[in-house]
Amino acid sequence: MEDENVIKLPVAENKITAKKRSRPPKFDPEEEEQRRQQNLKRLAVLGEEDGSVKRLETLVFGAEEELLERLVEEDEEEQTRGLQLEDEEGGGDEDSEGEEEPRQQPQPRKAAWVDEDDELEEEVDLKHRYRRNLMKGDAESAMSKQRLQQRMKEQFQKSMGGTPSWAQSSDQKKKKKKALDEEEEEEEEEEEDDLLRRTGNFVAPSESLPSGVLRMKKCLHANSARPSADRLTTVQFHPSAQVVMTAGLDQSVSLFQVDGKTNPKIQSVHLERFPVHQARFSRDGRTVIATSLRNKMFYLYDMMEGRVAPVRSVRGLSEARVKDFSVCPDGGALLLTGTNGYLHMLTLKTNEIVRSMKINGDVSGVAFCPDGSKAFVNSEEGEVFVWDVRSSRCLSRFMDDGCVKGTAIAASPDGRYLACGSQAGVVNVYSQEACLNSTNPKPLRAVMNLLTSATSLTFNPTSEILAVASRVEDEAVRLVHLPSITVFSNFPVASRKVAYRVSCLDFSPRSGFFSLANNKGHAPLFRLLHYKDF
Repeated sequence: MEDENVIKLPVAENKITAKKRSRPPKFDPEEEEQRRQQNLKRLAVLGEEDGSVKRLETLVFGAEEELLERLVEEDEEEQTRGLQLEDEEGGGDEDSEGEEEPRQQPQPRKAAWVDEDDELEEEVDLKHRYRRNLMKGDAESAMSKQRLQQRMKEQFQKSMGGTPSWAQSSDQKKKKKKALDEEEEEEEEEEEDDLLRRTGNFVAPSESLPSGVLRMKKCLHANSARPSADRLTTVQFHPSAQVVMTAGLDQSVSLFQVDGKTNPKIQSVHLERFPVHQARFSRDGRTVIATSLRNKMFYLYDMMEGRVAPVRSVRGLSEARVKDFSVCPDGGALLLTGTNGYLHMLTLKTNEIVRSMKINGDVSGVAFCPDGSKAFVNSEEGEVFVWDVRSSRCLSRFMDDGCVKGTAIAASPDGRYLACGSQAGVVNVYSQEACLNSTNPKPLRAVMNLLTSATSLTFNPTSEILAVASRVEDEAVRLVHLPSITVFSNFPVASRKVAYRVSCLDFSPRSGFFSLANNKGHAPLFRLLHYKDF
């Protein structure tokens, strides 16, 4: 085999002498043919060698296609063997887990504010003044810490109008945003003129006002057609018409139509040398009563006839000036605030005093019960007196809780609440029933959002909002939700000044609008979107 594969090349023929290299060889046809035959023999031998090599590769590895198929099959077998091994290992783990106890779930991480001492069963007294609002009944005088924590959580969510945005999941936020967008689209489709067409005594049913955020819209100033040149002291909506009145130290009383867009002026009356301290509509809305700072005289303005009548003297009145007053709910009389704790009942038919009442200390505010039979009188000493208006008899009295000097008082139209303001800025909200039947009532809650003297308190006609303000500091005005007695978080707007120093507050007859009088001579007007009527 080895002898057959050996190739012997002629050596003599490959030698080329220097003599032949130096000169070109002569062409010899026979020699050329001989060389061609030798080359063919060599190629044949090499072909035989290549064929033997291929035969050897075929014997060892097989053909090329068979080799590729074998390699692919080996790769598939290796992958299948690896998967079987993994399944066997997994099955082994499952078998072992089946024999052993089931794997325990990871324990949730405890919140940072959880204290182990709080987990102890300990009763908490709910009769304390700071926890009394958590009680749902008189029998519920104590509660465990766990239940108290849950109750406070529920109350917080209720006061916030639901779960706060920072505690909501992404799905909850998307649903809430979608619902708000749908509400806004519905509001835009409604015609605003529909609200302004209805000004009668019809009371439309509405759902209870939610707490947290009050849906409202800023409108053009109520007195934009005639701004006051000096501080406004009064703003009041007409009891039945779509009209608002403003008055101030510029010696004028002005009436405007309320449409929320242009608020055109109806009429303006100038009172010579009479800076207006307070102005009020009569109960029937036909007359405007206006008083000044240092005058005993006051004015009666008949709007139907357009006649202004000064009242220079009042029979039976010995006061040096008539400054503050309240219109009695029956509409036929005024309760004038005198000096040294005196209150005088003046009838508008004859302009004379029919009876007088006296309290200890100076009077700081007066509020009537809805039927007008009783009056709550707040003294500067912090004591509240309950008077029977018809008999001029004091029925009871009590000290405003924690009050050093009383500044204002207001009663809700539905007869449920009584609000008392103090010089410290604290506004205590009481139950009227408790004030009438107890000599030591406790406030339902104290509103402490004002830092200066609470000088103005007003309930809206549905008794769902209490407006509190101070004329001592800019933007010192808050709207309180009832019955949760929590402050709406979106008023006033913190980014810019709107209210300035507020001296008077009022709501429209159906709570559709809210306005205030400030020291800039303006009456900012707001549309409360929750209420559909004027």
